[in-house]
Amino acid sequence: MPRLAVFDLDGTLVDSAPDIHAALDRLMAAEGRPPFTRAEVTAMIGDGVRVLVQRATTARGLEFTEDRLARFTADYTARAAERTVLFPGIAEALAALQAAGWALAVCTNKPAAATAALLAALGLEGRFAAVGGGDSFPVRKPDPGHLLGTLRAAGGDPARAVMIGDHRNDVLAARGAGLPCLFAGWGYGTPAMAEGAAATLARPEALVPVLRQFLP
Repeated sequence: MPRLAVFDLDGTLVDSAPDIHAALDRLMAAEGRPPFTRAEVTAMIGDGVRVLVQRATTARGLEFTEDRLARFTADYTARAAERTVLFPGIAEALAALQAAGWALAVCTNKPAAATAALLAALGLEGRFAAVGGGDSFPVRKPDPGHLLGTLRAAGGDPARAVMIGDHRNDVLAARGAGLPCLFAGWGYGTPAMAEGAAATLARPEALVPVLRQFLP
């Protein structure tokens, strides 16, 4: 069974904050509310689209409604890759891991449809053995069932897998699933979120050598 590297998406593989920010600002503009700063947006990312929109509407004095959630989701999904890019060094790290025989997977709280659209637009469609979106299973991170479901879909074994993510949800899900988590220090999470991670990496270039340490 190959070694498996399971990646979070937003803030780990991709810098998606620009497109999330733009979609939230479009939602607010339609409601006559002011735009957000980038710092406000990055602090909202990580707990799935419903919580994102709940936080955004609350911050601008609006009631959260299913209609606002649906409008944001449809708008963002259609335009998810206009400004989003891979973090520098990620493409090279993924290629190096695959060349070394690793399998790759994604476990993200972003909805599956938006995730698929984004991966396809970035040329990553088909690169991963499994993609577990925020609505792919009955639970999502930090519940370990989300990560374990993704592992099963990828044909992986927790004993031969490592989680890589930039949010406390990644650390908690990995801990509950019984595998180490490498904290992506280049992402959106704060240093406090790395508590309990096996290691914190400053740059994607460190991924391959550190992963080899955990699973030679």
